[in-house]
Amino acid sequence: MAEAVLGVGRGKTPQEILAMAEEQILRKEGIPLKIHARASAIELLGSRDDFESPLNHIILRAHTKGKTIDKMREVAADHEGACDFREEDDWFVLDCRDSGDGEEAFAALDDFAHKAALPEVWRIEGDEFRVEHISPELLFQAMIKYKASDAHLCPGQSPAFRVDSEMHPSELMGSLSSKQILGLIREMCTDRDWKEFEDHKQNSFNYHQVGLGYTRASSFIKGAAPHLTLRFLPETIPSFDDLQIPAHTMQELATTHHGLILVTGMTGSGKSTSVAALIDWINTNRQLHILSIENPIEYVHKNKMSIISQRDTGVDVDTFAEGVRGALRHDPDVIVIGEMRDADTIRSAISAAATGHLVVSTLHANTAAEVVNRIVSFFDPVERDLVKLQLRDSLRCVICQRLVPKVKAGRVPALEFMFNDINAINTAILAGDTDAIRIGMQQTASHSRIFEEYLLELYHEGVIDLDHAKEYCTDISILEQMLMGTYTIPRLESIKAAHMGSH
Repeated sequence: MAEAVLGVGRGKTPQEILAMAEEQILRKEGIPLKIHARASAIELLGSRDDFESPLNHIILRAHTKGKTIDKMREVAADHEGACDFREEDDWFVLDCRDSGDGEEAFAALDDFAHKAALPEVWRIEGDEFRVEHISPELLFQAMIKYKASDAHLCPGQSPAFRVDSEMHPSELMGSLSSKQILGLIREMCTDRDWKEFEDHKQNSFNYHQVGLGYTRASSFIKGAAPHLTLRFLPETIPSFDDLQIPAHTMQELATTHHGLILVTGMTGSGKSTSVAALIDWINTNRQLHILSIENPIEYVHKNKMSIISQRDTGVDVDTFAEGVRGALRHDPDVIVIGEMRDADTIRSAISAAATGHLVVSTLHANTAAEVVNRIVSFFDPVERDLVKLQLRDSLRCVICQRLVPKVKAGRVPALEFMFNDINAINTAILAGDTDAIRIGMQQTASHSRIFEEYLLELYHEGVIDLDHAKEYCTDISILEQMLMGTYTIPRLESIKAAHMGSH
């Protein structure tokens, strides 16, 4: 570890100084077998027998003369058997050790602190950290066993697994060190990805554990410490039924010949998995050319009835936008874009959808109705009217997802569908009117569905409880009125008036 400077304050004992030093070292590099704290003319060295034990061997070294040395001799005499005083080169050494938990050694040095004040500022370093190899296979087996969506590795802690949206620490490997985590990152990624990590302090890459699954790995530096997150992706792409999403509706979308389909939601809501299931159905049932541009490639598809070409940005093509523009020359029927994250990519996607291709992509958004304005916000004001016009003509459906805890273990997707299938929605898209889009989604002539309707259905089926239905809905008053059977679709004018009144 690089040297760190620690201000401990006045009147601290060696035990307190070493505890503060260990806490700092732990966050950056993990548990050390040895700690070295030094100040002007004095040093503290603490060590332990193994990574599970407390510090039980403490050495205080000083090369000043006078009262400090006299106090060291006094402590050694008062704690005979626990401490030894000696001269070593130019240093005077108070060496304290016991075979237990270190309390006798610390008590002796605390006695010294009462006799002689210790410095306020120390330079600290840790040494001898865990170096045992972390097995990628063991991590994958653990994610499968725990049914975890993600694993998080950081120094000073055991691996943590995300299960049903909650983080759970595991004693699978004990507390990890930065050396172990850096070793795992280096082992799992390519030379190119490792160079990116060294140059930019972060990277993302795909890793395949044969027979168990894939992972979208992301490593980064935080507070000078390496962190690694792993998103588990099974080798077999789940079906609509596996995901518990409406198969008939998704199959209808999969038979669309051209236009733009967006799967939206917040991070971790299952967007990529739903897209993978949609593409797998097309791959299984239609004879097309599917071209996918991703960063990094997540689910790995194999040719079935279709030919599928997956391109990794940064490896196979420089950017999403370039990949989409180039795709038009590669005879695609379906273009999959991993994420719409900038104006150039969105512009290229809309153009591809308008020229007779089916384009499928993801976007971060909390509701389906807000997606139009979310997309428009990427563009300069002078372009926005044109973008809304293009969306009106090319957008086929927006799916928004939220993962809701089930009554029993696990989570189930709650879905909101915004089909651009009636004039009210079509007109609202052109106007960029989120409220009008949401009202249009509730018209019986549209195949759209709002979250409240979907959550109520899951509740009536006994899949989720009422508390979670209320927690994950967009408008709790709508859900409660639907429960009582008193809900009526509001008029747009009343919503606008309510908005004006709130201001």
